[in-house]
Amino acid sequence: MSVEFLKKVRSSVVLTSLLAGALTVSACQQQAEPESGMEEGANTEESVPMSAEPAEPSDVVVDTEDASLNEVEGDTTASVNSGVMQMSYLCTPELKVEATYKEDANQVVVATDMGTVTLNQTNEGSNPEVFEVATAIDGGQGFTQWRVGHEARKTGVMRTAGADESNVNTFECNEAS
Repeated sequence: MSVEFLKKVRSSVVLTSLLAGALTVSACQQQAEPESGMEEGANTEESVPMSAEPAEPSDVVVDTEDASLNEVEGDTTASVNSGVMQMSYLCTPELKVEATYKEDANQVVVATDMGTVTLNQTNEGSNPEVFEVATAIDGGQGFTQWRVGHEARKTGVMRTAGADESNVNTFECNEAS
């Protein structure tokens, strides 16, 4: 290969590179689209020029003001607990009962320090309402019964027994104030 041939190739490569660079730059420039006339017809698809700029700003607004516990608790109660009523009872002999009444399902979930159990309503009446399940309060063999008196469920009686159903524990309960 001669030096003259290499000079010609080098000048061709430089000229080709400049031409390719000019085409690339002109392709990135925004150009106005020609207006389409009525003679093109209604079925023609309108082309929209592409842009490297975002169509809308992507600013994210974050509310850093912390809501108080009462505001959050109020919202949660209103949206989640429809058809649910929660009450606390203090019983004799000493026992604390948290009862969650599920009106739509005719159930009550009774939670104590001995265990938690879901009972189904077994009668149509409202005074007393009777809820029962065929397991002990600790989830073992036996039964649990919850009877709630009065329309406002202010008092209740819980009866529960383990495997020896002749040994029944009875608790008289009043709403905790």
